Amino acid sequence: MAEFSMHLNDDQLQIKDWIHQFAVEHIRPHAQEWDDREEFPWPIVQEASKIGLYGFEFLMNAMADPSGLTMPVAIEEIFWGDAGIGMAIMGSGLAAAGISGNGTPEQMIEWVPQCYGTPEDIKLGAFCVSEPDAGSDVSSLRTRAVYDEAKDEWVINGTKAWITNGGIANVHVVVAAVDPALKGRGQASFIVPPGTKGLSQGQKYQKHGIKASHTAEVVLDDVRVPGSCLLGGKEKLDAKLARYREGGASSGKQPAMATFEATRPAVGAQALGVARGAYEIALEYAKERVAFGKPIIMNQAIAFKLANMATQIEASRLLIWRAAWMARNGGFKNAEGSMSKYYASETAVRVTEEAIQILGGYGYTREYHVERMHRDAKIHTIFEGTSEIQQLVIARAISGLRIE
Repeated sequence: MAEFSMHLNDDQLQIKDWIHQFAVEHIRPHAQEWDDREEFPWPIVQEASKIGLYGFEFLMNAMADPSGLTMPVAIEEIFWGDAGIGMAIMGSGLAAAGISGNGTPEQMIEWVPQCYGTPEDIKLGAFCVSEPDAGSDVSSLRTRAVYDEAKDEWVINGTKAWITNGGIANVHVVVAAVDPALKGRGQASFIVPPGTKGLSQGQKYQKHGIKASHTAEVVLDDVRVPGSCLLGGKEKLDAKLARYREGGASSGKQPAMATFEATRPAVGAQALGVARGAYEIALEYAKERVAFGKPIIMNQAIAFKLANMATQIEASRLLIWRAAWMARNGGFKNAEGSMSKYYASETAVRVTEEAIQILGGYGYTREYHVERMHRDAKIHTIFEGTSEIQQLVIARAISGLRIE
């Protein structure tokens, strides 16, 4: 096992600079426009695809990095540019992670590239877990998948809520109950191929932040998918369900939880990028803005805010990098993934709010990016496990008790 190191290698440093330059040229200048439009930023995602930033090769190379640091480094730079556009670029990655985490090698080879397409023909992926009555409580999913043995097909019915790329995606990965009596243990993940009848977009949500990211309901009405679209295969599922019905232990995890657990440091890196972007704007402003005859950073009230912001950002990065490394080198011991996501997301909310305060009236207007960053930051304390759920996961890990 490699030793944990904060030292980025030459490839990682080049990736960091490459993505930062893309964010400077293509993301940050257009962030306000797409926030106002509340539409998926197809032209920018196409630019990302042209240079290989939006694509399964980049995702797979980043995920294969033994240090685990390439992915959070890349994500921080993208979200430094803008979180809404960042989600548009990274959203398909959650579907790809769902396929990689639960599928067979053959399924990965077949379906992960279809979540991205090509620069000439961009495709999207969507990972569908949450429901109108099951967000944090993923063990209570009502979406049901029933096996039709005569046709070797699964029939899926239900409604998914708050789905990134929902309805506009080409490949939908849907988590559904196959044995509701087993709750979270009786779930499986399915690929819904492009053009499958019965899948449609429900309402598109009008959101507080990350407006350039498309978020909508996904309605599944007698959706039929081939048996080959069950991630992991039926033999593996049947064996797992049999063990659970007998009350036995299993090394298998809930499909949704396996995906969320693996992606938590990445979500932390998203929040970190937003926080750093706001902090840098506030620092620059405080050094240039003169009040009462001196730059406002010369006042302790402002200087101490910035000191705290810088410290919390650095602490977030340390937690994220450590968790990302652990995810690749032996797994989490004490819910480090949840710790990193929880701390970074709360930091992003605090830092962006302080940035607005430092800029004063300007910070509250759209002339500066910080008001949008503040709106964008908040979602990180909610999606892919609320801050309260992260605290619950951490508390259970450190106590060894089933805290409710």
